[in-house]
Amino acid sequence: MLVDPNHGELSIRRQCDLLSLPRSSYYYREQEETALNLELMRLLDEQYILTPYYGVPRMTQWLRRKGYEVNPKRVRRLLRLMGLEAVYPKPRLSQAHPGHKKYPYLLRDLAITRPNQVWAADITYIRLQRGFAYLVAIIDWYSRYVVAWELDITLEADFCVQALDRALLSGRCEIFNTDQGSQFTSTEFTKRLQEAGIRISMDGRGRVFDNIFIERLWRTLKYEEVYLKSYQTVREAKREIGSFLFRYNQERLHQALGYNTPSEVYHGRTLVA
Repeated sequence: MLVDPNHGELSIRRQCDLLSLPRSSYYYREQEETALNLELMRLLDEQYILTPYYGVPRMTQWLRRKGYEVNPKRVRRLLRLMGLEAVYPKPRLSQAHPGHKKYPYLLRDLAITRPNQVWAADITYIRLQRGFAYLVAIIDWYSRYVVAWELDITLEADFCVQALDRALLSGRCEIFNTDQGSQFTSTEFTKRLQEAGIRISMDGRGRVFDNIFIERLWRTLKYEEVYLKSYQTVREAKREIGSFLFRYNQERLHQALGYNTPSEVYHGRTLVA
């Protein structure tokens, strides 16, 4: 292998740069799974949306009822690969880094009354025909408007920073809320927020409803887009998800927004009182 993931001095990104090798080529080889495992991951992803409280034993029995002879060890590995963990009603794709600074939760009893008061970010698993990718989105809490998003095949912090940079080109929020995952506690990510004068808020472990609006976005995205498609490539997934999120922002009427679209509420152009 030309790229050594255990190299003590050079990161994977730097090694790929020196070899003129796209990071996507390296990670795709790393993420190859059998056709059966990919099918199991698709099934687990769909069932997790319905029953996020199912742990490894229940997921194992559920798959066996569907005719798949699987053992708990296999199910546990696939769930970990997808970043799914029971008890939490969201994919635990962002794992904490012990050396990164954690920030206090600032949203307790806070009234959200205007756009750009609070933004939140989260990551979800996106299945492909022959692999998988990860989607990060930044959403405005008040309007449900997706301010920025990015799709990548790794869980490095880079694609989250890219989404944040894109969001900051369009405006600023007062508070930015995330979980305590390493992507969001990374120096690159928090430095961007601090330089923009944005207060950082982070969920505590077990706070299952802290990012409820973005959780609803993931559910809508998966049922109305991802589960209806079979993306062949990352490029196709990015194009189709981008089209969906554009419609979500510009065309989807939300009952909680008085049957206005997120874009209308975010930009102060509501058409329905």
